[in-house]
Amino acid sequence: MDVLVVGDANPDLILRGDVRPRFGQQEQLLTSADLVLGGSAAITACGLARLGLDTTLLAAVGEDVFGTVTRDFLAERGVTLASRAMGLPTGLSVHLSTTDDRSILTLPGAIPALRGDDVTDRLLRAARHLHVGSLYLQPDLAQDLAGVFARARNHNVSTSLDTNWDPSGRWTGLDVILACTDVFLPNAAELRAVTGREDVEEAAATIVACGTTVVMKDGARGGRAWWPGGACAAEGRTVEVVDTAGAGDSFNAGFIAGRLAGLSIADALGWATAAGSLSARATGGTAAQATLDDIRAH
Repeated sequence: MDVLVVGDANPDLILRGDVRPRFGQQEQLLTSADLVLGGSAAITACGLARLGLDTTLLAAVGEDVFGTVTRDFLAERGVTLASRAMGLPTGLSVHLSTTDDRSILTLPGAIPALRGDDVTDRLLRAARHLHVGSLYLQPDLAQDLAGVFARARNHNVSTSLDTNWDPSGRWTGLDVILACTDVFLPNAAELRAVTGREDVEEAAATIVACGTTVVMKDGARGGRAWWPGGACAAEGRTVEVVDTAGAGDSFNAGFIAGRLAGLSIADALGWATAAGSLSARATGGTAAQATLDDIRAH
């Protein structure tokens, strides 16, 4: 395979309309409801497959109706699923979406079941790159991840990490992981939270000092990257925005695909900002993900 992605996979139910709950058995009417593929790792995997990379996703997915939906979504998008379930239910997220905000209700289910030893040497030997998403939803994997990344380096496999937000707000345990991570892919808020620095330049510098490349998602502004000896920025693309869910995960896919294609960090960042922007053209994280032709056109 080109890329082994490790992390979360689950359906997302996206509800729009009168979504602010009022209890007391009041019935409220929606304007739309969409069942789409969710999970940062799963959306990144689909973005990589859409860009032509042979992609395997290692995720904990249950043998239930939500698991069937998740497997079908991944198969339709050309992603090979290596599943570990342990009899647990598949995770589920319900998005209560308004025009300017969103509330997310998540059932973790099987998502936290992954451990470091599930990322076997056999899988690592078969891959060119290892990407991990939604670290803080998977505490057992997080505890083992430094060792997983060290094993990946022993197999000459490059690595990347997108922690996503830490629901506990503690942001602990990252120092030892980032020390053996090739590429860290936070958004601006996550970069500030991880480092405790408000200025993103200063925040990135603390991580780059360990030899890690930092590639930051910056919303409509595009993205920025810092690495030992260099820095760059790339603008976002102008699109008619329908849904920004998963745009950061498509950004991840664009950057990883660019680097595996042999591009410089600056050019790969251009792929990332194009992929992230274009994914916002439809509901859900995967419906409008970019192809290579889309990337080149933008």
